[in-house]
Amino acid sequence: MKRKIVIAAVTAAVLVGGGAATAVALSDDDSHENDTRSSAASGSTARVTVGDAVASAVGAVPGTVTEAELEDEDGGLVWELDVYGSDKVWHDVTVDAGNGKVLGKHVSDDNDDHEGSAPQSAPVSLNAAVDAALRETPGTVTSIELDDDHDGQSSGAPHWDVDVQGKDGGQHELNVDGKTAKVTADRSDDDHGDDS
Repeated sequence: MKRKIVIAAVTAAVLVGGGAATAVALSDDDSHENDTRSSAASGSTARVTVGDAVASAVGAVPGTVTEAELEDEDGGLVWELDVYGSDKVWHDVTVDAGNGKVLGKHVSDDNDDHEGSAPQSAPVSLNAAVDAALRETPGTVTSIELDDDHDGQSSGAPHWDVDVQGKDGGQHELNVDGKTAKVTADRSDDDHGDDS
């Protein structure tokens, strides 16, 4: 009887210890460039970084990703990405934010929005823009877009618009210069008042 109690106690300790190890591993992931995402609206968690979502999208549709956005879709989180394909056509790609699998891809219905042209390139890559934004404001990138329109006026100089759910709980809208990676707060929408 004592042996069964000891075995049960050891098993419980291993299970509790294993759970603690898992919690530590997830906690450690949170400290590294937005590896775990959360959506306040849905309460669900994404485990796929924007960089991993980009890699999945480009694996499915070779080309250049110019926009990625974390969205709640049917109760789960997905990354919606715009890809200018090597076929010179815009594509919409949906990536599961929990496992990184491509859920869907199709030629974009918004080719008018893209004016049918190739995206402007920026010396600062999407991944470098994410890194710069997270150095400035630690948290989770929820959206990133390459844009040449700054504060409502076309400047011709591309920059990355980056939304970060900060570890401070605030939503931060940042601009990352496409040439220098300098990060500034986006002042074009001062209604939010949450940029610091």
